[in-house]
Amino acid sequence: MQFDEQADLDTSQVEDRRGIPGGNLAIGGGAVGLIVVLVAVLLGVDPKLLGLSSGGGTSSSSSGVHTAGEVQSACKTGADANKRQDCRIVAVTNSLQEFWRAELPKRSIAYKPADTVLFTGRVNTACGLATSAVGPFYCSGDLKAYFDLGFFDELSTRSGAKGGPFAESYVVAHEFGHHVQTLTGAMQKVGGDRQGAASASVRLELQADCYAGVWAHHATTTPQPSTGRPLIASITDQDIAQGLDAASAVGDDRIQKQATGKINPEAWTHGSSEQRKAWFTTGYRTGDMAQCDTFSATRL
Repeated sequence: MQFDEQADLDTSQVEDRRGIPGGNLAIGGGAVGLIVVLVAVLLGVDPKLLGLSSGGGTSSSSSGVHTAGEVQSACKTGADANKRQDCRIVAVTNSLQEFWRAELPKRSIAYKPADTVLFTGRVNTACGLATSAVGPFYCSGDLKAYFDLGFFDELSTRSGAKGGPFAESYVVAHEFGHHVQTLTGAMQKVGGDRQGAASASVRLELQADCYAGVWAHHATTTPQPSTGRPLIASITDQDIAQGLDAASAVGDDRIQKQATGKINPEAWTHGSSEQRKAWFTTGYRTGDMAQCDTFSATRL
């Protein structure tokens, strides 16, 4: 995955809160509780749905020392995105915004920008307090996607994913898929149907995977306003393989198997590894968000 080195990065779309204390939050149940959280919201939706409460808790944080606002000073061009992980997240955010800004009006849907928030340890959101243990998430209350970049290390060490730049890009694109769902009204379809292999929650997550694939299909042809050229210069087959590997790593069946040795589809919230790969592939192959109607699909 390569970015146009002469491209300008718009850091106004990213809030860098790394190094800012975010308050206290407890996740009950020790190690078991952490597994439940990971299964429930890994690449998921509002953390308030977990019933999180304030108190002293355990959190993980990304490696290295970072300061608030660091991306604003460090991330200027596509060349920076080719060198630094945080600048890469800025660039992917920029690409996603430009694509969906152009795509949704074609379907008579107004686009509202979403901010990406980088944090370490814990963060305060319109959906409540959350720790890094929650994983990446989107909050519809403030239209922001939240990431502790240390998650990507956890994805490799705990879930066995191979990682890589496009694996990270897939995760960001998935969360922006939830933003699109907020704008289309799909987010509101879930209601209380939050568990089970054919539940609305699973359909929501698989659609977000498909939307991530749609963006990937168009990423190298979506022009940047300031240059007229695509911000993302190339995505290779190897990059797509990284994304598919990440999607497989966060399948409910794989996480359940690793955590308990058993697979229980009745408790699924995000879909199986094969389903997540299949829906991302559908979006990537077609480039058509109309093909991502998981809510009408008879077979997921």
